[in-house]
Amino acid sequence: MKVATAAYPIDWHNNWASYADKVTRWVHDAAENGAQMMVFPEYGAMELASLAGAEQAGDLAGSIRAVSDRVAEADVLHAQLAKDTGAYILAASAPVPEGDLVVNRARFFNPAGQMDWQDKQIMTRFEREDWSITGGGPLKVFDTRFGKIGILICYDSEFPLLARALVDAGCEAILVPSATEALAGYSRVRIGAMARALECQCVTVMASNVGEAPWCEAVDLNVGRGGVFCPPDKGFDATGVLAEGVLNQPGWTYAEVDFDQIAEVRKNGAVLNLSHWDEQLPRVSAAEIAPF
Repeated sequence: MKVATAAYPIDWHNNWASYADKVTRWVHDAAENGAQMMVFPEYGAMELASLAGAEQAGDLAGSIRAVSDRVAEADVLHAQLAKDTGAYILAASAPVPEGDLVVNRARFFNPAGQMDWQDKQIMTRFEREDWSITGGGPLKVFDTRFGKIGILICYDSEFPLLARALVDAGCEAILVPSATEALAGYSRVRIGAMARALECQCVTVMASNVGEAPWCEAVDLNVGRGGVFCPPDKGFDATGVLAEGVLNQPGWTYAEVDFDQIAEVRKNGAVLNLSHWDEQLPRVSAAEIAPF
């Protein structure tokens, strides 16, 4: 499977056609380069808020309303693009109402144009304290024609038990859409994505927003790049990096993901992290205090 993962600038759009043209251009560019799965970042859908005007886009609560008002329309666009290109597309996540709550939802489209989604599980301080967004629905594993795919949205990738739940359900690759405003935040998610690839002996695919969007408080500053990570073991790159873009440079990063190779390293790797995971369990009930 050839994957394309985005370093995506959040742009101002004066009308729907501007937004649709941008997403269409990105998707077709990736498809023309052979991508069979495309990964957009967390909260990249915030650019939809610009369609409601500067006042609403610049207000935290107002931006949620503005984006959620256009998500259904964006989903129709992404579904058609998935059908047109024959690719799987993880659309940029968006804050959407779920009953009385608001969740951070990444919608996933298959080549038939069907949609499912993954909600973020664990909220950052900004999401909790300033934006009032909460953790959403259950973890899912998507059984694609290439292999089983999971999604951990940004901060979720920093929690190993979430990834372990995915691989216990058969997951072989994890998509990590992210939104980070500083190099430290980007580094945390990158380290998390690499650690999950090591522990789970899988491939992780990280997408980022890049650049400035001063009109939108939620994503006004963005630092990152696309990256595809692997266990540094037999058949994979010794650095644990299959591909990585240039920091803060917009565009796609491409990599080939071989699911047979994932199965092989899980079976015959130099180390067997996935198989040996449970050996931790009797050893972690409590650490002894040793006078020294």
